[in-house]
Amino acid sequence: MLTINKLIPQGRGLASVLVRRAATVALDWDVRQKSRFDATDSQGRTLGVFLPRGTVVRGGDVLVAEDGSLIRVEAAAQPVLRITACAEHGSPFDLTRAAYHLGNRHVQIELQPDHLKIEPDHVLADMLRAMHLTVSEEVAAFEPEGGAYAAGGHSHGHGHDHHPHAAEHSHGADAGHVHGPGCGHDHGEHHHGHEHAAAPQPTTRGKPLGIAIKSEAKPHVHGPGCGHDH
Repeated sequence: MLTINKLIPQGRGLASVLVRRAATVALDWDVRQKSRFDATDSQGRTLGVFLPRGTVVRGGDVLVAEDGSLIRVEAAAQPVLRITACAEHGSPFDLTRAAYHLGNRHVQIELQPDHLKIEPDHVLADMLRAMHLTVSEEVAAFEPEGGAYAAGGHSHGHGHDHHPHAAEHSHGADAGHVHGPGCGHDHGEHHHGHEHAAAPQPTTRGKPLGIAIKSEAKPHVHGPGCGHDH
């Protein structure tokens, strides 16, 4: 048995010629959700896969064996339900509604621009048909959406960095520092790279605190002897 305990998402950093020449292993979604499993590659070798818990294997990922050999993962074709909008009575928005209702039921969904895929379920199929969607059975690779916080941060092979704006404003090791008198920071000039609007001052009866509240002047009455040039 060839032991494997390393995975390279989508073979990033590897020469394409090495990936093309690598042995392959076809795995369905049920197996690829597991971090520990046995399989047989295209060269007939038995693989014992031991990956960090929570790892999800995607089609196109590359497994690295203990002897340094590479095995490219292929998403095996499996039974799925393909969901499309009704060409006569529906609209593409119907797929958005379907994804919403399936998501509420925690169903794993592969999202495509013109269709959805889910694993076979006759109850869900009936629900979708009642929503005037077209549901058909087929055998195809299944790559459900991993979610914004999927383990390893890679879904469908995309290596996006989540929340880049928050990272720009991180204070690093000082994130837990409490600012106050004597902290030694110059709070007057530190703007974090952008302007902040001044916080509104608390008010009392419509007047800002910290501003002397003068007694209201009585209305001036114009008349004879007021001294004004009328």
